Amino acid sequence: MGILDTFTQRATPFGRRPPAAVEIAPEGVLAAALSSPGAAPAAAFVALPAGTLIPGIAETNLRAPEAVAVALRSALDQVSPRSRSVTLIIPDSSARVFVLDFDSLPAKVAEALLVLRFRLRKVAPFDVDQSAVSYQVLSQEKHSVKVLATIMPSTNLHEYEGAVRAAGYEPGAVLPSALAVLAAANVVEPILAVNLTGASLTTAIAAGNDLLLYRTLDLPTESESRLVEIQRGIAVAAAYYEDRLGARPAQVHFAGSVDAEDLARALTDMHLPVVELAPASTVGVMTARGPVGIAGVAGALTGAA
Repeated sequence: MGILDTFTQRATPFGRRPPAAVEIAPEGVLAAALSSPGAAPAAAFVALPAGTLIPGIAETNLRAPEAVAVALRSALDQVSPRSRSVTLIIPDSSARVFVLDFDSLPAKVAEALLVLRFRLRKVAPFDVDQSAVSYQVLSQEKHSVKVLATIMPSTNLHEYEGAVRAAGYEPGAVLPSALAVLAAANVVEPILAVNLTGASLTTAIAAGNDLLLYRTLDLPTESESRLVEIQRGIAVAAAYYEDRLGARPAQVHFAGSVDAEDLARALTDMHLPVVELAPASTVGVMTARGPVGIAGVAGALTGAA
């Protein structure tokens, strides 16, 4: 799957995306790196103390940036990246992703970004002019263009990038967790994908390189309310899938920091089997297993040199 929209994309000595990726989540830091093209990645997890990272929009995310930098350095050093450049995966709650339709879009990036910023002012819940914006054309026809647009307050982006640099590495690409997860879905037929963490639920309907739905919900902390929001969010996505594609989804493709079996029990009444997008067996050597799923880093390394 080719969906992988990034805020930052710099050239690396190996071309394309960096051969290492690291996901920062409230539970900890998960790093993975390819020792050579085509090899199974090595992975390492380092836990973060509770409250170190609280993802969100327009507020400080890294409450203890030094602790995050130490965890990043430890996790990345354990997987011995071939390059100091890494793909940085951030929590879904720290950015917003929109699928937008236009009659046309300028070919020049600078001009296209002006058009996108104008549209995003109507939907983004923060100051668009003080935010980083990235986009990817999903489909283009004579009188229509579908665009995947990602926006994040610049101050928050600088927080995450600063932690990576403090750890001795360089953020070669930055993207939200669910977009990295979708890149791990190596399928052509439409799927209903769910990225579920302690902080948020992202539902997406993807078909090849196209996105029919992408929706992130910040979840309540109270367990019963949280369960209701998860069930409702997935039910809405499943209904939209059926409405758009004329059939119910056969299963839910799952990634995240919640146990897949727990999600399956929550969806029993919906009769939707849950399958993991990237089981732990898809990585090679791995240190202590943490709660952060490997689908994000696996997707970020798809197509890396």
